Amino acid sequence: MDDLATRHEPVSDLFPRAETEADLGKYALTEEQVRHYRERGYVAGIRIFSEDQVETLREELVRLMDPAHPRHGLFYEFHSNEAVDPAKVLFHALGAWRVEPGFHDLLWNPAFTVPARQLLEGDVRFWHDQLFCKPARHGGVVAWHQDYSYWTRTKPMAHLTCWIGLDDSTADNGCLQYIPGSHHWPLLPITGLAGDMDAIQTVLSPEQQEQFQPVAIELKKGEAAFHHPLLVHGSYENRTDRPRRAVVINTVQDGVRSDADEPLLEGVPPVPQGQPLGGTFFPRLL
Repeated sequence: MDDLATRHEPVSDLFPRAETEADLGKYALTEEQVRHYRERGYVAGIRIFSEDQVETLREELVRLMDPAHPRHGLFYEFHSNEAVDPAKVLFHALGAWRVEPGFHDLLWNPAFTVPARQLLEGDVRFWHDQLFCKPARHGGVVAWHQDYSYWTRTKPMAHLTCWIGLDDSTADNGCLQYIPGSHHWPLLPITGLAGDMDAIQTVLSPEQQEQFQPVAIELKKGEAAFHHPLLVHGSYENRTDRPRRAVVINTVQDGVRSDADEPLLEGVPPVPQGQPLGGTFFPRLL
């Protein structure tokens, strides 16, 4: 079984390569965009994929979603349906970068790595990827949560999430929803990832409930939103006749350490507690 995790460089020509700082500078966020991220906890509408790149990734996604894929065993997690409501469907998987070349190579796409380096304020190291797919008409929800609440096995909290649409995402088909400024809140208890959208209200203070004003992040296919690890976010069901598919890249600032002696991801050798992430499964991207 050919595990693409052993390749810490692009294996195809799907994405451009930037060799110099001048080349990389073409992909930089503006000062205003960085300021928006610092103040509100996110920045959105960043073009990451071209139309052709989206089509290639969609073709790979069809193969990835098939449990009979010859490299299926390389996924860290694979949930054909993680929705709590049996009438809904939420496909969720971790580890696509090990399986298909496009999903591997997108990690080194400078349109992603350059903004990530700016927002992390340091070198970018890979944490893990995710696929979230909601089929037409009955796609499930992703309940309100903070990403870092699932990642406390790593320290310090110097993480960044990049959500990239493979379809146009709208309020009707279950786009991302953010609570601006909630990245200034402390870490909240976990109330579930794929169930009750209102469960988070039980752990919010009266002040946080007052500040709980969702903003729908509508994006064109190939566009991305970057968000802070404490930013509260979620997404509602897909009520349209078209799918809503996305890939998520989770990164850390180089130097983030393991805070557990158990494996950080299913099937991955442990990184001893106190040691920085690195090696085969946590490559430096920029």
